[in-house]
Amino acid sequence: MGKTMAERILSEKSGQDAYAGDIVIADVDLVFAQDGTGPLTIRQLNKLGRGDVWDPEKTLLVIDHAAPSPRKELSNTHAFLRDFSRETGCLLSEAGHGISHVVVGEDYASPGDLIVGADSHTCTAGAVGAFGTGMGSTDIAIAMSLGKTWMRIPETLAIRVEGRFPKGVFSKDLMLTIIGELGADGAIYKALEFRGETIEGMSMDARFTLPNMAVEAGAKTGMMEPDETTRQHLESMGRGEKYTELKADPDAEYEKSFDFDASDLVPVMSKPHFVDNVEAVEALEGIQVNQVFVGTCTNGRLEDLHMVASTLDGRHKHRDTRLIVVPGTRRIYLDALRDGTLQTIYEAGGTILDAGCGPCVGVHEGVPADGEVVVSTQNRNFRGRMGNPDAEIYLASPATAAACALKGEITDPRRLLN
Repeated sequence: MGKTMAERILSEKSGQDAYAGDIVIADVDLVFAQDGTGPLTIRQLNKLGRGDVWDPEKTLLVIDHAAPSPRKELSNTHAFLRDFSRETGCLLSEAGHGISHVVVGEDYASPGDLIVGADSHTCTAGAVGAFGTGMGSTDIAIAMSLGKTWMRIPETLAIRVEGRFPKGVFSKDLMLTIIGELGADGAIYKALEFRGETIEGMSMDARFTLPNMAVEAGAKTGMMEPDETTRQHLESMGRGEKYTELKADPDAEYEKSFDFDASDLVPVMSKPHFVDNVEAVEALEGIQVNQVFVGTCTNGRLEDLHMVASTLDGRHKHRDTRLIVVPGTRRIYLDALRDGTLQTIYEAGGTILDAGCGPCVGVHEGVPADGEVVVSTQNRNFRGRMGNPDAEIYLASPATAAACALKGEITDPRRLLN
């Protein structure tokens, strides 16, 4: 019987001929935690009586959620992580270097890897053909200590997408549409395998958005087969030798298949306070927007920033709407600086923060006021996500977010695109 991508990777990493439903003990290729979860993980590691790590070059700590630190408590947390890195020799991604999932996609994730992180959006690595999944602090502590993790191999849902995106529609609109159909609990502990000509035609930046949000449907991971676009991405990051082919077998068994026609899609938003509360942007036009936020591990890549700059070019944001833009990594920041993208955004009235998570989790700059409406390119909009339970968050593509910043209200981006 053929195997899905998840079955192939976990069979290889466990040395077993394993299928969905089997429990395996598998070798990991990278384990990481960020400044919110890292201290918990290290304390669990110490409780286990194991103060070292199995492989310092495959253990990563990332300071990204509150970077640089906005208050002394978080400064002490960061110091704790830095001390642990010095003591063990494990890798440290400092404040300003970028968001863990974007950093992993640039510098670490390769086809066929098993990557575990103390953050639910670790599944982002699936864009290059890795099995990435988030785990709790105790499981991550064990993986840091032993270089292994146990896992039940998930069943796989095939997500097939054919056709070309119409004007104003992007991968974020596709993923929100998928979540709207599956529901927030429609893929609990499943692997999503993204397939079809639409996926094959996407840029690498656009691809990362899909597995990043797989967990918003409850999935264990999300993946797509590596191809020439993947190879070019790895080569651009100086890791071309890491490319390897990895495909699901033609006779692999999927629990269920979902088919989408990209040509039928329209710009959509997730309305407060649930990601699967999806509606066409056109139906929401006119709602006043107080703040627009473009960034995060979902849409903080160079292509996303280009999308915003092209919409803003020669124009100025609405006087009553704040625009906050945060590049996903230092590399992206520098590229956007060199090509004039950040200048265009700044001249249009945008505020640009250092590479990191920015306002996404609500522990840093950009917390909205009571009753304010935020349009954001992040991946979650539950009540209080950005630090204020009395604010409302709408999730959208960078193009839609930029259109809202210009008009000061929810606006269909097709009205502004050439």
